[in-house]
Amino acid sequence: MSSALARGVWDALNTRLQLSKAAEIVRPVLAANWHLGFTAFGGPSVHFQIFRKRFVEDKHWIDDQIVCLPARHQSCASTRPTAAKTPPLPKQYQELFAICQATPGPGSTKMLFSINALHSGWLAGILAFLIWSVPGALRMYGLSLGVARIDQLLPGPVYALLTGLNAATVGIIALAAVQLGEKAVTDRLTRGVVLVGGCAGLLYTALWYFPVLMAGAGLATLGWDFRVLQRSGELVRKALWRRSGLEPEALQGGQEVDVELQIVSGNQQPALQVKEGSTSNVLEREDEPRVVPASLQLDLSSWQTSLALITLALALLVAILVLRSQLPNPPRGLSIFANLYLAGTIIFGGGPVVIPLLRTYIVAEGWVSSRDFLIGLAVIQAIPGPNFNFAVYLGSLAALGTPLPSAVGALLAYLGIFAPGILISAGLMGVWGRLRSQRWLKSFLRGVNALAVGLVFTAVYRLWQLGFIDAQHSVGQPLGSDPWWVVVTATSFVTGRWFGLNAAAAILLGGVMGLVWYGIVKG
Repeated sequence: MSSALARGVWDALNTRLQLSKAAEIVRPVLAANWHLGFTAFGGPSVHFQIFRKRFVEDKHWIDDQIVCLPARHQSCASTRPTAAKTPPLPKQYQELFAICQATPGPGSTKMLFSINALHSGWLAGILAFLIWSVPGALRMYGLSLGVARIDQLLPGPVYALLTGLNAATVGIIALAAVQLGEKAVTDRLTRGVVLVGGCAGLLYTALWYFPVLMAGAGLATLGWDFRVLQRSGELVRKALWRRSGLEPEALQGGQEVDVELQIVSGNQQPALQVKEGSTSNVLEREDEPRVVPASLQLDLSSWQTSLALITLALALLVAILVLRSQLPNPPRGLSIFANLYLAGTIIFGGGPVVIPLLRTYIVAEGWVSSRDFLIGLAVIQAIPGPNFNFAVYLGSLAALGTPLPSAVGALLAYLGIFAPGILISAGLMGVWGRLRSQRWLKSFLRGVNALAVGLVFTAVYRLWQLGFIDAQHSVGQPLGSDPWWVVVTATSFVTGRWFGLNAAAAILLGGVMGLVWYGIVKG
């Protein structure tokens, strides 16, 4: 009797202890994230800026400063070069940004998941993901129920309101692209990578294209930082001069002066560093340490668990596609989940790719009309939370006219679009602590980071080309069709850049300006 009583008391205490530990995890996560799903307007590019301010500057959960490594392996933060011969460690926030852009899926959602998981563990990461995504998912599901019941033609003021929201969103994303570019550009090479990424993203949009661009950018910075490109160029130059029978001026005792762009601090203007006798444009980098302090390691689990998560994500993709191909008439639910899971697996670069890709996988299938697609596109840009919740709206509409309930279609789309990115990101974070000290990998991610910023500029163009909708142009047309929408975009950019107007207010202002346009031009 006494032993049973003691065992019961022990179990109760153990349960209470476990609940107390869970509360210690849940409480700070709720306090830090509860409002983001309701206040984070502006799309993924703006979300990265919001997360940086929230978790780097305010909460100090991760670092974004130049961290040095003293002899005893204790980290010390500094925003300026130090006199000690201590090589810089990678910036955690910049690393996470590069990882989230280099892996498929929703970049800002993976960023929030990773920050919380690194700070408090897997449970915190999953909880933060749900707090972040579920409010927007419910809003988009409610919108789908309303759109399914409206007439084919909308009232004129509604079209004007939606176009104003689109125009303001373009300005906000353009501002975020500029701000991200200021941090990603650390030398002439990364400036060129941002330019190439933006231009290349405008010219072509095949599914395989964006991963190839990112790999190419990473290889470019890898070759540059390890002086492979410089040595190759010098060998070619010497060979050409020998064939001509002349010697280059650099080989006749002259010295070259190399001017480099160096970012001293994220809050300061770039500084120019002049080095005499330099024969390359690469920043001088000392060898980085092979041992990373435990307090700075981005490590969540064993490599076995990480490999299992990545394998699970890819195995699910193969199984779903094989199952669908073997069924002569696959049910709509399986088709929705398969298409959205495939999209979530192959979307690299986020915003620039997700719009044309979802249009191909949903509208081209005949499940959703072009008008309804563009209505949802305008609204998802104007509400807070992840833009990938657009899939919830599309999944609900795709289930109409079938035995599948719209709520089930929305849930399948939600799971399909988010699951692969979260699984792959979680798996990669588990082994990152073992990889981050490798100089070649950080050099590779430097190029990926710069190219991802270039792709943000591509998103500006994509939204610009589809932003103006009315009764005669249900498939969308460029915002430049009327100068007023250019004014709305410029107002959104300038007020955010120089007057500190936040994204939510800028989007609301854009909607009001759209209604003003309708009242003057159409009223």
